[in-house]
Amino acid sequence: MVAVCLPAGALFYQTDILMLAQQKQEIVALFQAALAPIVAGTDLTPNIVLERPRDPSHGDIACNIAMQLAKPLKTNPRELATRLVAALLAEPGALGLVESADVAGPGFINLRVAASAKQSVVRTVLEQGPAFGRGVSGQGHHAIIEFVSANPTGPLHVGHGRQAALGDALSSLFESQGHQVTREFYYNDAGVQIATLATSVQARARGFKPGDAEWPESAYNGDYIAEIAADFLAKKTVSASDGEPATGSGDVEDIESIRRFAVTYLRNEQDQDLQAFGVKFDNYYLESSLYADGKVEAAVQALVDAGVTYEQEGALWLKTTDYGDDKDRVMRKSDGGYTYFVPDVAYHMQKFRRGFDQAINIQGSDHHGTIARVRAGLQAVNIGIPRGYPDYVLHKMVTVMKNGEEVKISKRAGSYVTVRDLIEWSGNGDITRGRDAVRFFLISRKADTEFVFDVDVALKTSDENPVYYVQYAHARICSALANWGGDESQLVGADLSLLDQPHEASLLSKLSAFPEMLERAKLELSPHHVAFYLRELAGELHSYYFAHKWLLDDNEPLKLARLALALATRQVLRNGLALIGVSAPSKMERAPTEASE
Repeated sequence: MVAVCLPAGALFYQTDILMLAQQKQEIVALFQAALAPIVAGTDLTPNIVLERPRDPSHGDIACNIAMQLAKPLKTNPRELATRLVAALLAEPGALGLVESADVAGPGFINLRVAASAKQSVVRTVLEQGPAFGRGVSGQGHHAIIEFVSANPTGPLHVGHGRQAALGDALSSLFESQGHQVTREFYYNDAGVQIATLATSVQARARGFKPGDAEWPESAYNGDYIAEIAADFLAKKTVSASDGEPATGSGDVEDIESIRRFAVTYLRNEQDQDLQAFGVKFDNYYLESSLYADGKVEAAVQALVDAGVTYEQEGALWLKTTDYGDDKDRVMRKSDGGYTYFVPDVAYHMQKFRRGFDQAINIQGSDHHGTIARVRAGLQAVNIGIPRGYPDYVLHKMVTVMKNGEEVKISKRAGSYVTVRDLIEWSGNGDITRGRDAVRFFLISRKADTEFVFDVDVALKTSDENPVYYVQYAHARICSALANWGGDESQLVGADLSLLDQPHEASLLSKLSAFPEMLERAKLELSPHHVAFYLRELAGELHSYYFAHKWLLDDNEPLKLARLALALATRQVLRNGLALIGVSAPSKMERAPTEASE
């Protein structure tokens, strides 16, 4: 919707009005100008709402402002609407923007946008190029987006892959709207799981394997444990993307040396997985540093000093019920150890103190229970952290299908399918192709819905494969432009008034929707909107390709106009794919049964 208060106010646009935001602002300004003399001398602050008519035959935009104001102005709504239409059309700004305006029913105002205004999106896209769709709503704001944040106890699994795809795409969305963004990986390098990793590697280094009587019951069974043990005994040196290198001592009794080597080894491996996935982090934050630097103790003391804790049965409790939780929570157990949400509170205190006015966490749905506790702790510490900080995007499980069957186990990981498995399978050895498929697939549904990843579909070179369907639209345009062989820069001056066919109108409308779709996806923390949009845009392009010939021999102006529309579509496809980390190839092979299309 569009909410505007006179004389000034914030503008909020309903996203399914398919036109450029600047044009909507201009239409709002026309309504403001038409209303100004009518509400002069009153204390009315009209709320102008632009909507898309349910019936397209009624026009492009509907507004009920006359019905809103009729009662307080003590006038007939239809008569008021008629006055507004006359005043609006008389405004100089309406020329070339509004084709017609009429009154329907009890006082609805319906507008038809001029064809030239709709067609102008082509020139806008071609002039702005890669910047088309970028906004400024986030300027001056600093966001930290934390995702993946895997324990360094094994290779990254497909759940981590979904986090990586979501987090990186969301980061790009925020950047596209003007935010300064930091991508952060929080390493849970402290606790029971790390101790289990060390004892697992130690057992392998001693020559034991899963199934042996000496094998620890809770140990990790994947082949990667044997690889770590072998390199530790060989006294190899490993390095992660940050931090000090670790060299194996070869001493199977030195559990601390084993722990340090194993953690660094797996951090390095996770770095390689992320590199193959095309994801790069700006910062890595170690959970262990919160303890080493006294941040956890400081957070606990701050809560104690704030008077929001109490001791009971030898444990320290936080009064989380005062902040909306269903029961109070233990912070420090009777054995002196902290519960797992306490370092999370300390960590998010540091995020706020580092200057991030928005923090977003991408995590599995199993973290749902921690949200109320962390937020309660941040409110209780009383240092000015806003309510609802941080935001959470929780995702559900990914099921992997291959050859018609569910795949549950990777031999190397021992109990799950890894991100690297999925990339290699989906690209059939081609890392770029595999990465494109995995990234597109994993953001193609809402995060809070379960997703079935079908490797067989990812390998198809046909319209059944959604990422192929989108990329082929881009390649199809590249092929047409190459066959034309002309200077693409001259298409900016094409006569766009010739784009008057229904397929062209649909494609123009879809291009116009791109900028507001990005803003909406950002606000809703929902990068799946980008994937949905790209599939729809590709569908419009493919339909247009089959419905109308582009490379006309007998109509040069129309040929150039259609190629300009195709070129603008290619740019928007390219912009959208870049935001979600997917390539835009200029050439693609097609399944033999469809190659003749």
